[in-house]
Amino acid sequence: QVQLVESGGGLVQPGGSLRLSCTGSGNIPARTVATWYRQGPGKQRELVASIGHSNDTHYADSVKGRFTISRDDALATVYLQMNNLQPDDTSVYYCKIREWATIIKYWGRGTQVTVSS
Repeated sequence: QVQLVESGGGLVQPGGSLRLSCTGSGNIPARTVATWYRQGPGKQRELVASIGHSNDTHYADSVKGRFTISRDDALATVYLQMNNLQPDDTSVYYCKIREWATIIKYWGRGTQVTVSS
């Protein structure tokens, strides 16, 4: 089994920054696609950013130029650097990894990000 734990969330003022981490443990597959999702109050869960095992990245239009996803496989950790945060970014942020070329996936429990003055 694989366990994912997100951390780094919190309360930040508009224009501020946070760095989220997602650390995995257990039997992590050798090649994975890691994705950050978020779900705001009353909203559906949406994809924020993803990174493949070759470090190819994809971002939602709403976060392009502000968020950066990265990974350190030696530490089994995926990061989401979030800059210029805005109130609309307020959400619970979830990490998911999917084993490459399969539908096997694992989710973390999420970390709350609140952007407010």
